This record gives sequence, structure tokens and C-alpha cells, in this order.
Amino acid sequence: MIPCTDFIPAYSELFKYLHARGGAAAVHAFWADLADRFLTNLRDLVAEHGLAGCWHYWSQTLNEEAADFTMTLDDEAGEFHIIMHHCPSKGRLLAEPHLEPYAEYCAHCDVLYRRVLEPLGYTFTLELSRVDEAACALTVRRR
Repeated sequence: MIPCTDFIPAYSELFKYLHARGGAAAVHAFWADLADRFLTNLRDLVAEHGLAGCWHYWSQTLNEEAADFTMTLDDEAGEFHIIMHHCPSKGRLLAEPHLEPYAEYCAHCDVLYRRVLEPLGYTFTLELSRVDEAACALTVRRR
């Protein structure tokens, strides 16, 4: 079986291709379509379980990707956090000297997850100041 991380370089190249054809708007439209069509599992989990649905979703996906992360869920405070110590996707792109990652590669997380979570009554914040180290942090809060 091919691990999901083997597709990361292809995703980055696709984002660059779409950007060359239609600018950032084309890339964002693609990401929005992905969110609408393929993140129904996240949408369903959060609709049914609230913030615990975030925990269920990301504990599965990030472990499948072999990410180095810390998650916290404070249901009483209405907050869910992920600190990504090392993102395998961005890490893979940074480790390949022959690849030039799509400049806004990490923004796909913002578009995808914001599009799913905000209509369900949550705020989504993504801190990207350390993407050149393959690290980031996200927060989901109940409104």
C-alpha cells in the first residue's frame, strides 16, 4: 500500500499548476471543492460530537500520517488545539532538495478546515509562523 505522504509532492505541484493557470483564486476554489466533497467525515463527526469530533478526526488522520503533534481538548472551555511539532507533509517537501514547495502550501489547511468548521458554529485559527520548520498550530473554538 502506498502511504498518503507519497502524494505530497504531487499535491504541491498541482497547486503550482492551478496557480499558474488561474492564480490564488483557482487554488482556493480547488481547496474549497475538496472541503465540500471530501471532508464530510470531519463535518459529520463535529456535527454529532462537537469538539470531540475534532479529536476523533485528527487523532486518526495525523496518526495515519505519522505526524509529531500534541492535541488538547477542553470541552468546558470550548477549545480544541493541535500543536504540530513536525508536519510530515511540509517536512517531506522541505526535505526534498529538488522540490520547490508551492509557496502557500500550508494554507490548504486553513481553507479546508475553516470551510467545514465555521458553518457549524466554531472559529478556526491557524498559526503559520513556523511553516519553514514544518510546524504550525491550530485552534478550534466554540462560538
